[in-house]
Amino acid sequence: MLNMVDVSQWLASTSISVVIADQGWIIPMVQSVHILAIAIVMSSIGMLNLRLAGLIGCEQSVRQAAAQFFPWIWWALPVLLLTGIVMILGEPERELLNSYFRYKMLMLVAVLLLTLPLRRLLEDQPFRDLPVAKRETVRAIALVSLLLWLSIVFCGRWIAYA
Repeated sequence: MLNMVDVSQWLASTSISVVIADQGWIIPMVQSVHILAIAIVMSSIGMLNLRLAGLIGCEQSVRQAAAQFFPWIWWALPVLLLTGIVMILGEPERELLNSYFRYKMLMLVAVLLLTLPLRRLLEDQPFRDLPVAKRETVRAIALVSLLLWLSIVFCGRWIAYA
């Protein structure tokens, strides 16, 4: 059975990994694009979660808020995926063997699973018009989601230092 050390060593020996690693400009350029995409996703996710929590834009329906922010999120997520893959290919040991990278990926899965129940809880009406119990549930999920997204960014940044 292969472990992450074996996978990262194999990946580092592939021709694509060697090319990326040998070109000193690729990783910094890709990291810059990755950071810009993070800013777009985090701004949109932050605004959407604050709206879901009823802290801003309470007069706006969830559908209106989603229509405003989801195009930005859906555009930036593939950019994050592609730039993340390039960074893993260019520096597989730095990424795959790093505990902060693993925490980041686990939290990403957790936040995606956490947001699945929101579809059932949300209605196309302003936050203040939701029943109190539903409002509190949506607020809790939104705040936990925001905390997880911030933790994902924190772990991503700490990959460089661990």
